[in-house]
Amino acid sequence: MLRTPLLAAARSPRARAVVQQLPPTRALVERFVAGEGLDDAVAVTDELVGAGRRITLDHLGEDTRDAAQAAETAAAYERLLGALKETGLAERAEVSVKLSAVGQFLGADGERVALDNARRICAAAADAGTTVTLDMEDHTTTDSTLGIARELRADFPWLGVVLQAYLHRTEADCADFAGPGSRVRLCKGAYQEPASVAYQSKREVDLSYVRCLKQLMRGEGYPMVASHDPRMIRIAGQLAQWNNRKADTFEYQMLYGIRPDEQQRLVDTGATMRIYLPYGGEWYGYFMRRLAERPANLAFFLRALATKN
Repeated sequence: MLRTPLLAAARSPRARAVVQQLPPTRALVERFVAGEGLDDAVAVTDELVGAGRRITLDHLGEDTRDAAQAAETAAAYERLLGALKETGLAERAEVSVKLSAVGQFLGADGERVALDNARRICAAAADAGTTVTLDMEDHTTTDSTLGIARELRADFPWLGVVLQAYLHRTEADCADFAGPGSRVRLCKGAYQEPASVAYQSKREVDLSYVRCLKQLMRGEGYPMVASHDPRMIRIAGQLAQWNNRKADTFEYQMLYGIRPDEQQRLVDTGATMRIYLPYGGEWYGYFMRRLAERPANLAFFLRALATKN
């Protein structure tokens, strides 16, 4: 029932003006977004790297339907990667890219435009000495995103992809992407998907996550365990041990601002802990679309605001 008004609010300048001024909204943004500018992103990255974290930076912007805007998003990533190289942060910081932000939805040419722009970003990452991970969006984009990933991996074999455990297909996708050199971020998934393509109950999603994690941990790639769930974190550690994985052959990932004490605990154990760090002026649309995709996210973020652990 909330989806339509939330999407309308995401497009409304008047709603944006109101929401941006609300103290709870500003508090959320300050906690979960690095800031609006490149300097903000680099400063927070430097701080987190100093605390033993690794970083993946997301320049906010998605569902781009203008070729010029898509090209500018790619250019923003090039500037970001240049800054990471210049500051020496590229060794511990990479970038995450939503293909919808670089042209995936631009009609019949969308995939080609997104591929070309993503290739620019990958080339800049290679020059900086770091990597790129392609974010995953709703299930209608999965085939397109994985197809683009396969093309890019011919030249950039270190390219990472995100797979979502709540989709029925993901266990098979994990098997396909668990080969040598592959980097896979496994998350549960946050979009509201139909039962025809996705598990609906928490138990089913959790079971799928574990099955997918088993595929990745016994594979020859580099698993990236994206979860704030204490049980999944424990299981990931156990699976890594059973598969004789050293700490530098997989990593944990969490969102900026979520469970910082647990992030530090994992760092203290010698584990690799990477923070997903969004930044940019498009935080309002990003926030509202997250609520529209799954309104329960609102309760999740409000609970996170209420506790620092």
